[in-house]
Amino acid sequence: MILELLRSRTEILSMQKERFKLVPTSHLILMKNGKILMLRRFNTGYEDGNYSVVAGHLDGGETFFEAMIREAREEAGIDLRKEGLEVAHVMHRKCPNEERIDFFILAGSWKGEPLNMEPEKCDDLSWFDIKRLPKNTIPYVRHAISCIENKVIYSEFGWKK
Repeated sequence: MILELLRSRTEILSMQKERFKLVPTSHLILMKNGKILMLRRFNTGYEDGNYSVVAGHLDGGETFFEAMIREAREEAGIDLRKEGLEVAHVMHRKCPNEERIDFFILAGSWKGEPLNMEPEKCDDLSWFDIKRLPKNTIPYVRHAISCIENKVIYSEFGWKK
């Protein structure tokens, strides 16, 4: 009898729909004298040859700020403090096979000079005038930077109109 109840419960649970999931990502907005730090993706299999900002997925068990601190150290060799970070923009983004939630995080200060710490994934790390981003900037990143300049906190990108 108990075994039958357990089997029934297992069958019911397996029939329930799995919850929808968003892929969470932190993006670093690092500004200096009207310029923004950008990197050109290389050999990653995603948007190679195009510019983005320092960014990365959350690993689980960490906040967006903690992920940003980790990614800034891993990709650009700089140290950020949680107290010096603020959310500048949030984007709900539709991709072909998934949806993402992107937090664009502004760092008011940092320690160290940005260096390309991942030359196998990035072939350029440079400062660009925020008014003249490279032509090959990834479109959703360009959109987010425009939103930040215009003080728009939330946007949606990639959804059919």
